[in-house]
Amino acid sequence: MPHPRDILRLARPGDWTKNSFVLLAFIFWAANAVRTQSVEEVWAKGAGAALAFAAFCLVASGFYAINDAIDAEKDRGHPVKARRPVASGAVTVATAATMGVVLVAVALCVGFGVDLGLGWAVGLYGLLQVLYNLGLKRIAFVDVTTIATGFALRAAAGALAIDVQISVWLVLCVFFLCLYLGFIKRMCDLVSAERAGSAWKSSAGYRGREELQWLLGVSAVMTTLMYLFYALSDHAHAIFGSRATGLALLTPLVLVAIHRFWRRANEGSSDSPLEALRTDRVVLASIALFVALLGVVLFAPQAAEALDAVFLSQDAVQRVGA
Repeated sequence: MPHPRDILRLARPGDWTKNSFVLLAFIFWAANAVRTQSVEEVWAKGAGAALAFAAFCLVASGFYAINDAIDAEKDRGHPVKARRPVASGAVTVATAATMGVVLVAVALCVGFGVDLGLGWAVGLYGLLQVLYNLGLKRIAFVDVTTIATGFALRAAAGALAIDVQISVWLVLCVFFLCLYLGFIKRMCDLVSAERAGSAWKSSAGYRGREELQWLLGVSAVMTTLMYLFYALSDHAHAIFGSRATGLALLTPLVLVAIHRFWRRANEGSSDSPLEALRTDRVVLASIALFVALLGVVLFAPQAAEALDAVFLSQDAVQRVGA
């Protein structure tokens, strides 16, 4: 029997932070709802968002286990992936595959139990993962695009779980951010293998650092642009008013984190967000400060007053134009 610690490692709880995109719709909805809706309504939608988060953690862990079972032989040739539970022999292929199927089934039950739309979103995510394993992961760029689409689906699923609408700019921001992080992972895998003198090659056939550097540059720029487009959009202004300007002013912290992940990738460090928070003080500081200031911008009434005192509002711009 495998040790419980190895079973937990197989589920990769450190990567559950990636499912935080499911909570975006609730967080942005709650920015106004805490002042306009009843406590019961806020708690009800919060519970729906939490269950949606749990459903995607379960389905993601299920496919992590299935992927590790499928890729065990190849992973043994990689200096870092060889330490994974299945590749190292701590968990058998059969156990990993069974665990994966059970977790996916439980995730579907949770999803449909919360909302029909959420259940279908979890099922669509599962279908993407099946297609990924059947061959999409072996096609350069398509592999990471499939993964990023899964994260964009998380953001949309979070909105379905609480029955609110979400901005297309926010979904695109999530997509390009996860596209960037996907290429970060490919770069980390490549650099760590090169430094260990391993003969491991990407199954998708990326042609070295130059190609990945270009893809990282494009996706980093698109991530920043989509974030700014969302912060300055009519949708954000309609929800947050002048506080949307505060979102735009947080862009430098986004750039700091993007650059730091790029540097870590070129050093061959771990691509795990949790590992980056544990070991990289710059990543920790930039993300912690972004989250703290985001909370102030969205939930502190004084923030809107301060922004109104300094910046020309969109309403004022429209009046001038008229």
